[in-house]
Formats: sequence, structure tokens, C-alpha cells
Amino acid sequence: QWADYLKAVGWDPDNQLCTDDFTGPMPHNANLSAKAICALGAFGQLCDLRGDADAARRWHKLAMGWVDQWVDAAYDRGHYRLAFDQPGTWSQKYNLVWDRFLGLELFPKNVIREEMDYYFTKQLKYGLPLDSRATFTKLDWIFWTACLTGDRADQDRLLQPAFRFVNET
Repeated sequence: QWADYLKAVGWDPDNQLCTDDFTGPMPHNANLSAKAICALGAFGQLCDLRGDADAARRWHKLAMGWVDQWVDAAYDRGHYRLAFDQPGTWSQKYNLVWDRFLGLELFPKNVIREEMDYYFTKQLKYGLPLDSRATFTKLDWIFWTACLTGDRADQDRLLQPAFRFVNET
């Protein structure tokens, strides 16, 4: 039932709260869309584990098709938008961590690399802001974001300001 719900509304979320509820609702949130894509890919894995190869292929194919659409809709001059309809914005795409952790391999590595490189241009003294709307952040989301490429140098570079925050404040 959840996969069917995501199939109906997950690609381009309505005006809804996201994980960052304290920022208020937002339509067309690219990070929520990425979360739905990963969830459908994961559901395909579950179908495969229960022996339903046809369903596994269908859900995987849907998720892969949405990735192509996501990349086109979210791309904005060297990074990916906070919301599909908001050029000039950006956000941590911490929900992409599930693509890596679950071994889904849905999102192209060059998309992750480009996004990570962009984060380094936005990093502040005590961490990477959640998005382009404000300078506050959440340490847990920085830790998730630091895992996106699997590169230890990226992790160290993204986490160093968080360690500075812990040591200095």
C-alpha cells in the first residue's frame, strides 16, 4: 500500500512537511522526491527477496525512470535544487544516503559527486546549512550527507566543522 501511495504522489510531493518540519511545508521538495525514489527501489529489493521477480523489475524500473526525471527537474547550474520549481536554491540531499546504504545504485555517481562538491562551497564555520533558506543545520543530517560518496576525504571535510562546533561551543 505504501509503494502504491508513493507511486501516486512521491515523484513530485505536494505542499507537505518534510523531515525538516520546523521549516514548514514545501511543495515539490527534491529531497522528499529522492526519498520516495529510494523507497520504491527498496521495495523492489523486498519483492525480489520474497521471490517476486516481476514485481521487483517493475518497481526498480519505475524508480530508475524517476531518477532520470529527478535529475532533469532538480538540476540547477552545478547542483540540485531544494524544490523543483525553485531555481537558485539548494539543500542537503541526505535522503540519498539510502541509495548508498541499501546498495540500490539508482542515482548516478556523477550526480552525487557534483552535489558533494557544491556542499563544500556552502559550508560554514560550524557545518553545512540544511538548505539555502537559512544558516542553521542539524548534525545528524550532516553525518548522513557525509556518507553520500563513500569517500573518506569527503567525510572528513564535511564533518570537520561539526567537530569544531562540538569542541568550541
